Amino acid sequence: MLFQRVSKGVVTIASGSWTKVTCKCCFTDAVRPLLVIELNKEVRLETKQWIISKIEAPANKQGAQLLAHPGEDDDGDMILVAAPTCTLLRKAEAVGLSKPYRDGTMLAFSYPDRASFKNADNIEELLTLAEQQYIAKNELDDLKAGTNESIPGCSKDKGSLYPGEPIFQKLEKSGIVKTMYPLHDKEKLSAFSEQWYSQFSSWELPLDYIHSYFGGPVAFYFSFLGFYTVSLLLPAVLGAILYFLPWHSVNGHVLLAIFNVVWSTVVLELWKRRSAELAYGWGTLLLNSTFEEPRPNYRGTMGHNPVTKRWEPYFPSAERKKRIWFVSTPVVCAFLWLTVMGMVAYFYLEWCVKDYYSREPSWLAMPLLYLPSVLHILYVDFMNNVYKTVAHMLTEWENHRVESDFQKHYTLKVLVFSFINCFAVLFYIAFYKQDLELLRKRLVSLLIVSQIINQVTEALVPYLLERFLPSQGTKQREADPHIDKLRAQSCQSEYPGLFAEYIELFVQFGYLSLFSCVYPLTAALLFLNNVTEIRTDALKFCKLFRKPFVAPAANIGIWQTAFEALGFVSVISNCWLILISPQVKGYCQENGVSFRHALLCTIALEHVLIILKVVIAFVIPDLPKWVRIKVAQLEFRSRQALKTVA
Repeated sequence: MLFQRVSKGVVTIASGSWTKVTCKCCFTDAVRPLLVIELNKEVRLETKQWIISKIEAPANKQGAQLLAHPGEDDDGDMILVAAPTCTLLRKAEAVGLSKPYRDGTMLAFSYPDRASFKNADNIEELLTLAEQQYIAKNELDDLKAGTNESIPGCSKDKGSLYPGEPIFQKLEKSGIVKTMYPLHDKEKLSAFSEQWYSQFSSWELPLDYIHSYFGGPVAFYFSFLGFYTVSLLLPAVLGAILYFLPWHSVNGHVLLAIFNVVWSTVVLELWKRRSAELAYGWGTLLLNSTFEEPRPNYRGTMGHNPVTKRWEPYFPSAERKKRIWFVSTPVVCAFLWLTVMGMVAYFYLEWCVKDYYSREPSWLAMPLLYLPSVLHILYVDFMNNVYKTVAHMLTEWENHRVESDFQKHYTLKVLVFSFINCFAVLFYIAFYKQDLELLRKRLVSLLIVSQIINQVTEALVPYLLERFLPSQGTKQREADPHIDKLRAQSCQSEYPGLFAEYIELFVQFGYLSLFSCVYPLTAALLFLNNVTEIRTDALKFCKLFRKPFVAPAANIGIWQTAFEALGFVSVISNCWLILISPQVKGYCQENGVSFRHALLCTIALEHVLIILKVVIAFVIPDLPKWVRIKVAQLEFRSRQALKTVA
């Protein structure tokens, strides 16, 4: 029998059919597959055998020191990959994961001192499924070609390897490896997925389970989404009070504007603390920074890397800068120009509709007043989708060497465009036209129409697909052979990443912190949207998409900076909205205050609020006291260990 089931529902494969382990401590009666490598159906047997030999070879023979299984047939198109205990433990130390020590503290894992760590003799308890799969994938990515090595069974162009070339990057680029994906553990997933996306009465997200199963980045996203959603309760309640009670005085308007500034600062500072607590508990607060290998799509002439002493592609940074400044930047500016043209068309259509309504007012013509906003919102959404594709192509063409640089430039492009595309009309209405009624109508249209689009695309469509057209990855029967269940997971779509989810939250945060003082119900509408968003995003992870590979993470990364930047812009926006509000204008007219004096007071308020933001950020520590103590203890123990070695 190929598959067998052991304790806790883990499906394993009998060890006799796997490649042999290199040390006695890693021997076990059954091996749990972590990921699948699907080969092109035309790949020859000798090529598959060579790949398996590279996977199983020890490190001193330039291998990945993993375990491989040929699947159903030796000449089939599938390779199952697992990891022996020693490989997982050594790599956990190299990555810099912290694990519970025998005294209960979180300590950077040490392979020589592994016996002192809790659960060191039980790899399933020590390392999460996501960590094991990341380590296995990382070992495959680190496979390098030796001198005069080539891929057997392939043509010279397809099979040639230069010394030090990442083997699996070459296999993927040449089409030998079709796809590689981590395996779902259906029983583990079902144990917490129902609580995650089905129980609307439960507010608590199973974050530890999410981290254990899907990994740090996914867990941090859902933690931030849940934290942000709960934080919306306070502005939602305050906004409802100001909206439904007859409090339209200067005090109410100024109160909400100042509250937006303070709220955004406090929420982001408290999130830093929450993020640090989670990172410490998950053992990623003090992750090691690792040397990054070139991206699979990195191209260039062959050269000698002075750091790694290996031959690899080289692309001059001056040439990359030329591409950025003389091609990417003009293309981005062209899209920004299209955004401006869309805004001009919106205002022209708005003028035409108002003119028509003024000549023929009726309740039938009243919905036409919202038509320009709806059309422009659809245009903005269309431009966002098109631009993301173009931005990805441009960033790929710029030929960045490592993945972190690629993500940084891609994120910057999309953030700049999203800010202009989503907020340009609102800023124009607020700062140039100074029409708060139009600004309010526009904001309401954005909130309602965008939420309808969001709920249809992210909730209704996925639900209908799952209900009536389930993919082969989810449409399985208990009696199906286990190998068919593994193969079926490749039929599911690859998860596109968390980028679009963070962009959506970024735009939401902008609507709330920049403009919600003109429409106090903004927070309430966003809260209702996010309650559903948490469940629909969970449904996509559990049912609709293939399990993603994710690296350990200590926070939400660059998105923290993006949200904080919006917080500073909100100071300017809210102060200006205070100045041009009818309440403030009426107060100034009644008390004989000139516009110049009102402007000076607004500028003074702006400076006070910026100082207040800085003070709040300084007063609220990024790390809770108990985490700071734990980190200090860890640093002290590290220094003591160095002294002992010396």
